[in-house]
Amino acid sequence: MQGTVDGFSYGLVTPVAAFIMACLGGALGLRCTTRSLRHRDTFKAGWLALGATSIGTGIWTMHFIAMMGFSVQQAPISYDRPITFASLGVAVLMVGIGIFIVGYRGATALTLVTGGTITGLGVATMHYLGMAGMRLHGRIEYDTLTVALSVVIAVVAATAALWAAVSVHGFLASLGASLVMGGAVSGMHYTAMEAVSVHVQGVETPAGTGDTATSLLLPMLIGPAVFLILAAVVVMFDPLLVMGDPDWQRPAARSVHRPGVPAPRHVPSYGEPANWSARPAGRAARRSVPRGGHRSQDW
Repeated sequence: MQGTVDGFSYGLVTPVAAFIMACLGGALGLRCTTRSLRHRDTFKAGWLALGATSIGTGIWTMHFIAMMGFSVQQAPISYDRPITFASLGVAVLMVGIGIFIVGYRGATALTLVTGGTITGLGVATMHYLGMAGMRLHGRIEYDTLTVALSVVIAVVAATAALWAAVSVHGFLASLGASLVMGGAVSGMHYTAMEAVSVHVQGVETPAGTGDTATSLLLPMLIGPAVFLILAAVVVMFDPLLVMGDPDWQRPAARSVHRPGVPAPRHVPSYGEPANWSARPAGRAARRSVPRGGHRSQDW
């Protein structure tokens, strides 16, 4: 018997909440990846790992928040916990592979396509593995063409996200990129759900019996949601992630002195050494001294 499928049992609550979680995970992941690429320090691998975990966790949380709104009228739904958490591990692992490829191999066209393909396939694998953990008295079938379209959307969205991580500058631009990424991931999810049809086996189960998807999924979502909040706190306390490079590190931001016009007094910016403005002149003066010559003393 064909089951009556409803993907929006709670109206717009689950799609909007899922979109917000996807955007949050994407924003944190993009900022952490940007941090690792533009500030090559000893914590590069740590920032990449945090970015991969943020994106993977955000996508996984988005998927199962959206699944809270999925119901089959004739059959209650439950979830296999090991398979459900395995889908989280797959998402983090494959997103991490894609991010580390770009982080350590550079932002070439080949690395972006390779990393985006692996990351997109990871997102699609997470989705369909999570669907495999669904338990109901029936059989789930998929439309092949719609499934293929959802995988293409996942790969394109992941490639665009990696490109944004290495190309987009500034907090507002990154925020816009995370919104686009959240929309693309949510679109991939609901496109994949359009491929689903359920054939119910046995006698109809009266509505309201058994555990609901919300009661089963909500406890599992607490941990990932807490992680995303903690990751957001880490980002908020790193000024290089929130505000980008300090002005004193940008050559274009220095004022140009024009002849006959008094040079403006330099005010140190956040994180700038107090004597930074004097260092380039001193180095330039030392380089301008001819070999064997004498440099006049500045008074």
